[in-house]
Amino acid sequence: MGTIYNFSSNALLKRIGLSPGKKPLVFFISAVLITLPLGYAYNSIVLILFVLYSLLSAKKGNVHISKMLLLPMFLYGFMVLSLLWSIDIESTLKALSKEAALLFVPLAFFFNRRFIRMGRCAILKNFSRGMVLAGIVVLARALIRYILTGNTDVFFYHELATRDINAIYLSALFSVPLFWFLTVKSKSFWNYAGFIFLFGLIFLLASKTVIIVDVLITGIYLLFYTRMQKRAKITMFVLFMASAIILGYYGKVGERLVAEFTTKSKTENGVNILTVKEAWETQRFTHNDYFNGSAFRIYQIRIFTELLTEEPIVFTGYGLNASPKKVYEKGIEHNVSPDDGTGYGYGVQNFHNQYVETFADLGIFGFLLLLLILGANLKKAFKTKDFIHIAFAILMIALLLTESFLWRQRGIVFFTMLYCLFNGLLPKGFDKERHEKNTNNGSSRLPGVTPL
Repeated sequence: MGTIYNFSSNALLKRIGLSPGKKPLVFFISAVLITLPLGYAYNSIVLILFVLYSLLSAKKGNVHISKMLLLPMFLYGFMVLSLLWSIDIESTLKALSKEAALLFVPLAFFFNRRFIRMGRCAILKNFSRGMVLAGIVVLARALIRYILTGNTDVFFYHELATRDINAIYLSALFSVPLFWFLTVKSKSFWNYAGFIFLFGLIFLLASKTVIIVDVLITGIYLLFYTRMQKRAKITMFVLFMASAIILGYYGKVGERLVAEFTTKSKTENGVNILTVKEAWETQRFTHNDYFNGSAFRIYQIRIFTELLTEEPIVFTGYGLNASPKKVYEKGIEHNVSPDDGTGYGYGVQNFHNQYVETFADLGIFGFLLLLLILGANLKKAFKTKDFIHIAFAILMIALLLTESFLWRQRGIVFFTMLYCLFNGLLPKGFDKERHEKNTNNGSSRLPGVTPL
């Protein structure tokens, strides 16, 4: 039966001009990653084609199950299970379609782990170059808007990224290519240019978490991973950190850091700018109150702790993507500004913290499963001593503290594709060991005897 399936599926692929192998997989995986900054439709189509190709090109000898790749699938299974107790089944069903990458991407990798190992370097190179092209498009679009409006804000933060893909998500997409340009061997002028270009773009996007993580990881690489002489390492490290501090001080990052960590409440143009302390302690807010990023996240953690003590959600949560209903109710209770018609009112926002969001939606078991996935990813990164993998693992752990990154389609596709790319590769020498094993098994048989 398996032979019949392989024959028919391979014949179908050949009919449309494809055949099982490394090159088509490199193309499809690269395309999934490169289309992430585009609209959801483009990325979804490419993702579906990648999964279909993987299924149609599957051969029995190429299917290799991996415990690491099973973990995201278990998380998706738990999300499906949450339908049994969800307080908002409609929202949970909609979210399951967005989270489907957790199931289908690892499944596609199971069928192609040998080929993907051979194409990993090409995939990262294509993704990195694609993000440079995306960065050029983003800057060009901002320049056109500046010419039309004269407003310099178009070069910074969400205005640069646009609402279709906010600054934090775009910064994350640029970060992994940044590390590829940093670590690529035999650097050319264009590799240095690519690193500097993406580094500058990340500062313009002004996502504090991403900038801090990227700067620290780059500094660690310059100090401990380069092959330069000790004096040259220190010189490069000092120059890099000085450049980062100057960019941060004179750009929007410096302004945002000062605003985020203010400890004194103040009023500007009739708007009350709340401190972190006020966000945690105030019982009734007014619609003139303004939460900066840090204050709003503290407020969200606060209402989560209130929900945790008021309702029996420790073991189950409210169901996948069902907690916003309770967040909205808490917003009414504390009188935070409701939805203003644009979908950006404080009362309709999610927790902006993936750990809290997971606990609220899936309970403690979903939360622990998320920690297991992130911990296993980090452990594997250090075990393989792959610096890009290490950087990716640390970036994700930090980013999930400030964003519900995995509860968004773009975020879950980005994470799952790279998680599988780094953790789903077959060990080095696997094909050689399998060949030797088959040879040894064959040599033990009597000449001319065909096994049943």
